[in-house]
Amino acid sequence: MEIKFLDLKKINLLHQQEIEERILEVYRSGWYLLGKQVEVFEKNLAGYIGAKHAIGVANGLDALRLIFKSYVELGVMQEGDEILVPANTYIASVLAITDNNLVPIFVEPDILTYNVNPDEIEKHLTHRTKGLMTVHLYGRVSYNEELKNLVEKFNLKLIEDNAQAIGASFQNIKTGNLGDASAFSFYPGKNLGALGDGGAVTTNDDDLAGCLRAVANYGSNEKYVNKYKGLNSRLDEIQAAVLDVKLKYIDDENTRRKQIAYRFCTEILNKKLILPEIPENTDEHVWHLFVIRTKERLLLQKYLLDNQIQTLIHYPIPPHQQKCYQEFSHLSLPVTEKIHREVLSLPISPVMSDGEIEKIITVVNQY
Repeated sequence: MEIKFLDLKKINLLHQQEIEERILEVYRSGWYLLGKQVEVFEKNLAGYIGAKHAIGVANGLDALRLIFKSYVELGVMQEGDEILVPANTYIASVLAITDNNLVPIFVEPDILTYNVNPDEIEKHLTHRTKGLMTVHLYGRVSYNEELKNLVEKFNLKLIEDNAQAIGASFQNIKTGNLGDASAFSFYPGKNLGALGDGGAVTTNDDDLAGCLRAVANYGSNEKYVNKYKGLNSRLDEIQAAVLDVKLKYIDDENTRRKQIAYRFCTEILNKKLILPEIPENTDEHVWHLFVIRTKERLLLQKYLLDNQIQTLIHYPIPPHQQKCYQEFSHLSLPVTEKIHREVLSLPISPVMSDGEIEKIITVVNQY
């Protein structure tokens, strides 16, 4: 039996009838953009997260780009301002900063949690530091009291990259409602995935929400009247309908991910591997990815593939070593570089069978 890294078809077939009914409703409505489905999903997403505003956009990168672009339009930030960002994040987090002529300042992560290390933040602060992007990487909450105190002490905007952690929470507050603004990705492989691209921004800031909604619509709140130099970034009606169906089941599906992760963490005993931590409060991790580390990554990956277990590497090259960011190639970020050399993601999803879970555990232990 081959174990796919992620069986999207099987995941979406769980909700086949409801999804098909909602798609048919959109098709028959004759209204395909900025209509009822987006309005309903935005309302339900805001309610789920506990935020005042949710704005549907085209994808997760746009969600981040629009947050920074709106802060620039509002005068909160200006060209050349610095934004602290975890050095080991996916490149989209960094692209959103540089796309707005802001400067990313790479901060090393904690090797145990893979999230930004609060102890590393203060040394990077300057008079140009205006914000901190915290990334809930792999599905684990990256927010804590230390981070909260630093943001308040230095009057920084806290932007959450919540692409991987929808449903996680810190002290009963959902990710997406911990900072000043939060970006979501609904890429098909995410815990809450669309049948195509999609994204959203949540915030409690009325001014930011109003500006962002306009900027995402050509810079316009009133047709043919353009207040800002905007973009075209909209969540379409079909994707909103699909996401609204799947939102109802996100907690149950995250619970299944936690059950699988617990089995992996307690039953995989191979000493060649470093397993992820399970946080004391299990609400702080929704296990978008189950990421192990090993110095023998390529050998292990080939061994698993030979045993019909697909794996992926998230991510082989850190942002500061990418060709497009040659201006940062001089940086030495040893913790980040170690993580990117050693990480390997095992399959984890709410539709995995007990037999598949047991096979992964057995095969990994026999390596």
